[in-house]
Parts: sequence; C-alpha cells; structure tokens
Amino acid sequence: MDVQKYLLRIGYKGPALPTATLDALQRVHRCHLRTVPFENLTLHSGGRVRLDLPHLYDKIVNRRRGGFCFENNGLFSWLLSEMGFEVTILAGQVRNSITGRYGPPFDHVISMVTLEGHRWLCDVGFGGSGFEFPMSLETEEPQKQGHRVYRIRQAGDMHFLEWQDEERETGLWTELYKFTLDTRHREDFIEMCDYHQSSPSSIFFCKSLCSILKPTGRLTYMGHRLTTTQFPSDEAGTVTKTTRELTDEEIPDILKEEFGIMLESQLVPKDETITPPLIIF
Repeated sequence: MDVQKYLLRIGYKGPALPTATLDALQRVHRCHLRTVPFENLTLHSGGRVRLDLPHLYDKIVNRRRGGFCFENNGLFSWLLSEMGFEVTILAGQVRNSITGRYGPPFDHVISMVTLEGHRWLCDVGFGGSGFEFPMSLETEEPQKQGHRVYRIRQAGDMHFLEWQDEERETGLWTELYKFTLDTRHREDFIEMCDYHQSSPSSIFFCKSLCSILKPTGRLTYMGHRLTTTQFPSDEAGTVTKTTRELTDEEIPDILKEEFGIMLESQLVPKDETITPPLIIF
C-alpha cells in the first residue's frame, strides 16, 4: 500500500500525511466516491473479480478502474487502516430496489470506523442511493446530506440503513440495506463474491454497469443506456434524469471519456431481468 499514491488516485487535497481525524475521514470518503467508479465491467468483459488486496490495489490505483462493493470497500478499508483509523469490517444484506427482496447474508461489505469513541459507517461501494459522507452510528435521528436524508434504524442487533427516496413522496422511508456490528473478515465474503458473478438473482450478473458520483449529480451506464442524474441546487428543487441510448460502438468511448475506464477486453453489454431469489432473507 502506497498511501500517497492512493490519495493521489482519488484526488485528495490535504496534508501529505493526513492524520486520523473526522475531517480527513469525510474528505477521503467523498473523494473516493467522486473518482473511483462503482462498476462490474470485469465480469462482462471476460474476467473474474478477485478480492486479494494487492490485486485490488493494482486494479483501482494503478489501472484506475473501479469495482463493486467487495472491491471498493475492501480496498478503502485497507486505506483507512493505513491512515491510522480503527476499522471494523461489517457484513450487510442489500434490499434490491427492483425485486424488493434482501440478498443473502454477506452480500455487501461495509466498514465501521471508531474515532474518539464515536462510530461511523463508511460505504464507498453502494452506487446511486449511497451516502456521500460517513454516517453516525450513534443516533437513529435523520441525517441530512445535501438534498438527501438518511437514517440508521436499529431493531435488536440489526441496523437498517434507510433514506427518503428522492424520487418518491417526501417523508417516506425506504430500506436500503441491513447489517449487524459483528466483526467480519475479508475471506468471509469470497462465497458471496462468486454468487454475484454467477447468480441470475444478482444485479451484477444480470446487468453491465458503471456509475460515479459527480459534484452536481451522478452518471450511470447500464446495458445500452447512459443516465445523467442532476441533483437540485436548493432544497425546493427536484432531481432530474436524462437517458441516452448507446450503440455497442459508442460504449467504449463513453467509458473512457466519462468514467476514465479503458477495458483490456471487449465488453459484452448486458441488461437482463433479475430473477427474485427463491429464498426470502
């Protein structure tokens, strides 16, 4: 791990050797989201996702790629540890917005940072509905981030990340994923990483995608579509989306120009219907 090279990769502007402070945590979290795409293009260009840290470092830092949660959050947790933060790896289960069902245990990896006795949830691998800054685990009250509002609701040992979906009626809470605070290890997620590369119940197997946070919104590629999401400039505004259809020939240029990604093998665009899992978790 070359911390300085990693910080340069994500565009972090600050002290050459940042200390483990809340300000540094918030800044590297946002920088990561704005520079490292949430994507699964390896899977749809003839490759397999691997979780060993040297491979992830080479892929994301040296080759300037992105990844899905096991990759982005896996490498980010290592960066935080190298910066001096107290990091605990946690496992979550994502609620699929299309099927409405939760994924199996260990189908999402997240990090908890404990800083001066305060616990923070970090997640740089969740895509469009994810939060921009670490969220406090010390309260169930709403936490506002720009035009978005989130909360972490607790029921027994289970915690539920929820948000007020910006495309639905104001005030309604929608579950995004659930998790416990039990300590996990990187090898605990290998089986679910394989699942997401082979299961018709996984969005990652069914759809080729790439998404990145922008200062004013989000840009998302999926299948043969490019969607631009514009965030409101004030609280009274609304989220707007525009979608452009893409040909096979246009996709490589879009990935290079908009996401900074150049694939080593040809991409096979995919946008198939997700099969609801037979088991309800």
